Amino acid sequence: MRLQRKLERQARSMGARFFGVADLTVAREAIVAQGGEFLATYPRALAVGIALSDGIVDQLPRHKEVVVARTYDRLYDTVNRFLDRIALRLSVTLNGQGFRTLLIPASDKIDDENLVSLFSHKLAARLAGLGWIGPSCLLVTPEVGPRVRWVTVLTDAPLEAGGPLSELCGDCQRCVKACPPQAFTGRPFDPDEPREARFDVHRCQEYRIHLRDEVTGVRTCGMCVYVCPYGHKEAPA
Repeated sequence: MRLQRKLERQARSMGARFFGVADLTVAREAIVAQGGEFLATYPRALAVGIALSDGIVDQLPRHKEVVVARTYDRLYDTVNRFLDRIALRLSVTLNGQGFRTLLIPASDKIDDENLVSLFSHKLAARLAGLGWIGPSCLLVTPEVGPRVRWVTVLTDAPLEAGGPLSELCGDCQRCVKACPPQAFTGRPFDPDEPREARFDVHRCQEYRIHLRDEVTGVRTCGMCVYVCPYGHKEAPA
């Protein structure tokens, strides 16, 4: 499809490494439960990802050192800004063709108590076939593991969607064992289970607040991002 190829070229020309289209109709119930009924009017989503710099991610075992924590924090914010610019560009292109869009910012929360956003970037990327959800609740790509930040553009454009990949973590539990506050239960991803079955988000949040308030001045941990074998270019044993 000509429009889809144009969108992908635009995304990649602006620094995106990952681009895919998700069919959202298969996850309508979960999408509505998280963000509201109006989201169900968008049957497709563009999932766009920028890979994080290995040179910085590989230093995260030293995340309690100020220079490492602040460098990663700046990278995180910079990548998010670039993702939002890419999403805006794609949205403008789709609008110019007469299609509706809804841009979901790369980093955004609508519920500070439950720590959820309007829409799950990981859901779109998984349905687009760009990766799978690991025990860390992160989207794991075959190419760079979870070392990716994502942005999403919802649309009613009739784009050709990909399909989910098989989960390839197997029995690997490195992310679970590496988590400083032990926030993961180790259960494999099941779309029919709540996030709480796998991840205590408040335990993670409390540890990162501790780092910000008492250690480095920022909420940088990222050990689950660092430790994944796919990020180290090796499949789990």
